Amino acid sequence: MFGYLTGFDNDVFDQFERMRREMDQLLGDWSGGGGIRSAVAGSYPAINIGASPERVDVYVFAAGLDPKSLDISLQQNLLTLAGERKDESPEEVQFYRKERFSGGFRRVITLPEDVDPNKVNANYRDGVLHIAVDRREAVRPRQIEVK
Repeated sequence: MFGYLTGFDNDVFDQFERMRREMDQLLGDWSGGGGIRSAVAGSYPAINIGASPERVDVYVFAAGLDPKSLDISLQQNLLTLAGERKDESPEEVQFYRKERFSGGFRRVITLPEDVDPNKVNANYRDGVLHIAVDRREAVRPRQIEVK
C-alpha cells in the first residue's frame, strides 16, 4: 500500500514536492512573495513601501474607503492596517462578475527595526493613504567632516 515510502530519506520529500507541483498546476501558484509577511497576489489593499535614510513611506491604495474608519497602529516595527470596505451594490442586482473587494481586511507589514513609532504621519488623498514613519535619529547616517 505505501510501497513508495521505502527509501525514507529522499523519496518522501520527492513525493511531497511532486504533489505540490501538481496542486500548483491544478489551482494555480498561490505562493506569493518570499518574505514571511509577504502577501499573495490580489491581497487588499495593495501596498507599496519605499525607504530613505530619513523615513519609510507606505502607500496604501484604498479608493472608496472612509479614512476615519481605518484602524492604523504601529507596535515596534509592525504596522497594522485594518478596516472594511462596504458593499454598496443594490441587493436586487445579480452579478455575473465581481472583481472589486468588499468586506473586512487586515494587513500587517514589517518595517525596518530602526523606525520611530512616535514619529508617524498619515494622510489620505485621492484614494491613497500615505503613511510616513521617521527613522530614529541615532541610526541615521551622518556626514563626518575631515579636518
